Amino acid sequence: MTIKTIDSTDEKIRCGWVSNKPYYMSYHDKEWGIPVHDDHRHFEMLILEGAQAGLSWSTILLRREGYRKAFAKFDPVKVARFDARKQAALLNDTGIIRNRLKIKSAITNAQAFLKIQEECGSFDAYIWRFVGGQPTINHWTNMSQVPATTPESDTLSKDLKKRGFSFVGSIVIYAHMQAAGLVNDHTTDCFRHPSNNNSRASRDTITNKATTLLT
Repeated sequence: MTIKTIDSTDEKIRCGWVSNKPYYMSYHDKEWGIPVHDDHRHFEMLILEGAQAGLSWSTILLRREGYRKAFAKFDPVKVARFDARKQAALLNDTGIIRNRLKIKSAITNAQAFLKIQEECGSFDAYIWRFVGGQPTINHWTNMSQVPATTPESDTLSKDLKKRGFSFVGSIVIYAHMQAAGLVNDHTTDCFRHPSNNNSRASRDTITNKATTLLT
């Protein structure tokens, strides 16, 4: 496994949760908070964030490529068809977190994800309704102000559970909203906050598969 590096002379100001680890910096700089409008990307993050429950995000990022291989490049159609034999194989896959409930959840979530696509045209169209179709831009001065959940994440979490999703508690879902840019929780001193780089922030939208940070 190789990890893309950040220039050691880089002196950009970043959010307080970002360590000096290159893969964390890359994820923060290139993905976190950028609006996502691609269903594969939404599904990827739902799998990864569900896997994170009870663990650190660093643990999951370091296994991202393992998850990509194990879960058919995050194709919900293929994952929804995983049978008992495939589940058994995943329990022996050292490239992912080998938790039976989380593996089963990824499969049932894929099935529920496809139903939303059929009903709403896309998962993207469905999820962006919960923020009125536009990113919520917050203006926190430090990370201690950033909430773990919001009324919007509570509502979205409840709706996903009704639709058959699991490992989608409000904390997990708010993390998804942050990662997928439905809310922008970069602190105001961070170079990625829109107020510090409006021209770039307005252009940054993930419409295709996310750039692989770990290869």
